[in-house]
Amino acid sequence: MLDATLRPLIDVPLNAVGRRMSGVGISANTVTVAGFAIGICAVPAMGLGLGWIAFLCLVLNRLADGLDGAIARQRGPTDLGGYLDIVLDFIFYSAVVLGAGLARPDLAIWAAFLIFSFIGTGASFLGFAIVAAKRRIETDAQGRKSIFYIGGLAEGTETIIALAILTLRPDWLPWVAGIFGAMCWITTAFRIGEAVRIFSGEQT
Repeated sequence: MLDATLRPLIDVPLNAVGRRMSGVGISANTVTVAGFAIGICAVPAMGLGLGWIAFLCLVLNRLADGLDGAIARQRGPTDLGGYLDIVLDFIFYSAVVLGAGLARPDLAIWAAFLIFSFIGTGASFLGFAIVAAKRRIETDAQGRKSIFYIGGLAEGTETIIALAILTLRPDWLPWVAGIFGAMCWITTAFRIGEAVRIFSGEQT
């Protein structure tokens, strides 16, 4: 929901840094993998009650996620880069929720519900992208992407906000899971509806 609004604001500084990193030979895939390795450290940090460290891991992971795209825009996007970016993002998102469950085992059912909700948004996102690629449907509404990016109520910005809250306040897991989980399912329903609207009419 907020991604399209924030994109023009963050792309300018990210692209400037991306040009410098690309100029010294740093690849987008290196930044992607390094960012994931840092981000996944949030899980044990949350399990140990080190919320601020987990939050810092989240911030550095998201910074890397922005920089890898900026570097890719300089060198040209690759299929492997797009694949690593989306797969490692989804793993990281669910990992932070797992960390919240480790921090508050008594609230683990809510962590399970939120990961369940992520499956809805992830599957509807990737399923749409696969068929869009087959039909050569493209969009740059969310910036240049390796795959078709269909939006919704729960996008990257909203996900980061929810995860940031969980790193610092895992005791808020029921509220975050309930509210953001509902946003995920609204997004999933919207994407399925768009798929029916755009892809219907094909002979079976």
